[in-house]
Amino acid sequence: MAKLTKKRSKKAGLPPGTLIHIGEKKTEKVKITIIEYDEMHFREQEAKTIEECFPLKDKNRPTVAWINIDGIHQSEILGKLGEGFGLHPLIVEDILNTDQRPKIEEFEGYNYIVLKTLQFHGNDGEIIAEQVSLILGPNFVISFQEKEVDIFHAIMESLRTNKGRIRKMGADYLAYCLLDAIVDNYFTIMETLGEKIESLENELVSNPNPQMAHTIYNLKRNMILLRRSVWPLREVISRLERGESVLIKESTRIYLKDVYDHTIHIIDTLETFREMATEMLEIYLSSISNRLNTVIKVLTLIATIFMPLTLITGIYGMNFKYMPELGWRWGYPMILLIMAGAGIAMVYYFKKKKW
Repeated sequence: MAKLTKKRSKKAGLPPGTLIHIGEKKTEKVKITIIEYDEMHFREQEAKTIEECFPLKDKNRPTVAWINIDGIHQSEILGKLGEGFGLHPLIVEDILNTDQRPKIEEFEGYNYIVLKTLQFHGNDGEIIAEQVSLILGPNFVISFQEKEVDIFHAIMESLRTNKGRIRKMGADYLAYCLLDAIVDNYFTIMETLGEKIESLENELVSNPNPQMAHTIYNLKRNMILLRRSVWPLREVISRLERGESVLIKESTRIYLKDVYDHTIHIIDTLETFREMATEMLEIYLSSISNRLNTVIKVLTLIATIFMPLTLITGIYGMNFKYMPELGWRWGYPMILLIMAGAGIAMVYYFKKKKW
């Protein structure tokens, strides 16, 4: 089961700006992809060294550059990148720390944005979150991912095939596209969760079983992770959409407003799912309690029916010498008849009372 928080103890006592990767240990090679484009030109290459990216920070370049880095576990590479692009050491430190909450920080010449991508992992439907960091400059965007995933594949294909307006727009529009791709992925997660909740509800009503408690617990845990990833995102997009950043053009703000609306919709759906998960847990506990009460009721009725029968057998099991019924020829069958009659009378009484 994935942890909701990641250990930061390895940074205890170190000065601010110390570059230490906090997150899942990885051994894969860091992949650096450079995409440079304008409306008429397109160039894509995989950089062998981080120094190949440094010329792209030139503000006078007519093209837009997208530097995508898959893998942030090698702190020395990110340290060189920070020096080459003039990033604040605390920003590079935050990029290496994969336990950041979604946020935006504005600096002179660039904006730093932290986001979370979500995906299902394993057979139990567990959701895992991975951090995506964006550096938005005047004519470049740098994206940092913990590992190579296909969430930005459609954007890369649009750039390669020159579909849509992305190659006609600037770096701010590219940043919007990356934001939109992450938010759209949340819709996929929410749809899958909705189907699971609907299926679980039907099963909960028809056949509650102990395994459901574990399923509901995992569902509520996923809701917590979703809430931590989505709620701060609303503030991030709101700041971009309100016009506080000089790097966001007015033509791009209308698209960011659409992303903001999608985020609000996801939050509303998430809150509905959280309430449904809480209600399902209560229904499950009530169902288990009712089932236990039914079992106890049956056992109580059986015990109550046999109580007078036990009394009769107890009395005639004392074996006193002068008990008159012991010498009677019809005593034994008469006692059995009385016991049967008492049992039938009690069953009739219980049914009449609808117990």
